[in-house]
This record gives sequence, structure tokens and C-alpha cells, in this order.
Amino acid sequence: MSMLLLLQARGTMTARELADELEVSVRTVYRDVESLGAAGVPVYGEPGHDGGYRLLDGYQTRLTGLTGAEAESLFLTGVPSAAAELGLAAAVTTAQLKLKAALPAGLRDRVSRIAERFHLDAPSWYHDADDTPHLAAIAGAVWNRHPARIRYLRWAEPHETSRVVEPHGLVLKAGRWYLVARRDGQFRTYRVARILSAEVLPGTFERASGFRLAEYWDTYLDQFDRRRHRDVAVVRLSGHGLERLSGLLAPAIPAGGPGADGWTEVRIPIESVEWALPELLKLGADAEVLAPLELRERIVATLSAMSGLYG
Repeated sequence: MSMLLLLQARGTMTARELADELEVSVRTVYRDVESLGAAGVPVYGEPGHDGGYRLLDGYQTRLTGLTGAEAESLFLTGVPSAAAELGLAAAVTTAQLKLKAALPAGLRDRVSRIAERFHLDAPSWYHDADDTPHLAAIAGAVWNRHPARIRYLRWAEPHETSRVVEPHGLVLKAGRWYLVARRDGQFRTYRVARILSAEVLPGTFERASGFRLAEYWDTYLDQFDRRRHRDVAVVRLSGHGLERLSGLLAPAIPAGGPGADGWTEVRIPIESVEWALPELLKLGADAEVLAPLELRERIVATLSAMSGLYG
């Protein structure tokens, strides 16, 4: 079934391409092609350098090979709000209707229950969604490989800059959109909400060979955390404090197990003393800062001021 859907979606594929995609041997591909032919599927091979396996023109298979779990999962792979922001809400709705029509009656009833019981809401709590008036234009440039001239508001001076970029992808992270684009031969990341204007330019560009958006994003996040967390705080936490720490700061590294008093000493990557101060104060009496000394002194000064304020 996987091979059949691959050929239906991509057209001609060599035995090696099929083997790599399906993570099987070329011998297995040869065997499975024979099995498809024996089952009446019109798949045939074309010899030569540009040859490969393909389906007879016009052949389409109905999605009768999907299991219940597979059919249901297809209706959980998209975030409706994200599709709407990209201008694809109508297309997603139409695609889901077509998919339902292609499914057998039994599976059709099961997937109809998905929208009634599951709703995906990407943005985090207590944060308004970004205003992204230029997202649709940027998405069109990504899809059609058009360069774009963007006016961008950045943190460093000069704050407002203009540059021509080659958009390679868009990422939705915690309800915020980010553009991954090539400029001067280097890939850079731009928060779409900080794009002040976007002009899609004529012509097309060649995408970077071997570029994988998901791989780039994982590397970018890792490097971002390394640049951001330039210091380490050593903190003692009660059991309750250890539970509450999750979601406030970067993952903590325990120095060992809990002591006799039930408290655990951990090392926490932090951006700066100013940034860590309010976050650690949220833990109240369930946390004691041991280092750096400046952070500990700032905690003491803050608590002293609060004590004086409340009498």
C-alpha cells in the first residue's frame, strides 16, 4: 500500500528511490512490484537512465487500505487556525470532504467523530496570537520560490532594515510564525510578526540542495538555546519546587538525589540574572538560590523590599 501511494503521488520512481523511501532492500521492491501486478494494479517499469516504476496514467486507488487509526490520524495532522492564517482554510475543508468521500462507510463514521472530540489549539496560555498581516504573501513566496523584499523590525540597531531574501520555509512554534530564508548564502530566521512589509519579487530562485526544514529548525533551536543560556544558576529545591520548576525555566540538571531533608540541588541554564530573578521568585519558599552570588543577593534584596512593603 505504501509503495502504491508513493507511485500515485510522485509518478515515476526508481527501485532504489522506492527502497530508500520505504527503508527496505531493492530486492524487496522487485518482489512487491510483482505482487502489485499480480493483484491487478497497473504498475510497469520503464528502462533507461530516466526510467523507473510508474502507474498507468489515470489510475487512482481509493483509500480502502487505511486502518481505522490511520484514517483518524489524518484528521489530526493539521491545525485549523494555522491553515486559516495561511489562507488555506477552504482548501483544508475541501480536502477533508474529499478524503471522507474516498473512505469506506465504516471509516467515514469514525473520522467524523474526530472534530467532535479533539480540537488543536497551538498558542500558549496568556499570550495573544501574533499579528501577521504579511504571512499569506510570505507563504506564497515560499511555495512558488519567489524572492521577497522585506522590511524587518529587529532588536539591534538599526532597528528597521530592508533586505531581499529567498524564503525556504515557514515554522509555527507555540502559536508564532517564523520565516526561514536564505540571504547572502546564509540561512536566517525571522519572526513573521516583525515583518513590517513584504514585496514578492518576480523571478524564481533555486532552493538549497539538500535543505530540510525540520532538520534546520532543530539545529536552530539548539544553537539558540546555547546562545541564550549564557550562565548557570545553582538552586536547592523542595520536592514541590522541583515539580513546579517545569515550564518556568530550562531543564534542570540534578547534582544528585534528594538529601535527607527531601531537597534537591540542581543546575539551571539561565539567560541572565535579570531574567532569572522573577522566574525563580515564582517558586517562593520552595527554592533557595546558591549561586551565582549576584542572583542570590538580588533575591534577598527583593524579599527584603517586599517584607518592608507588607510590614
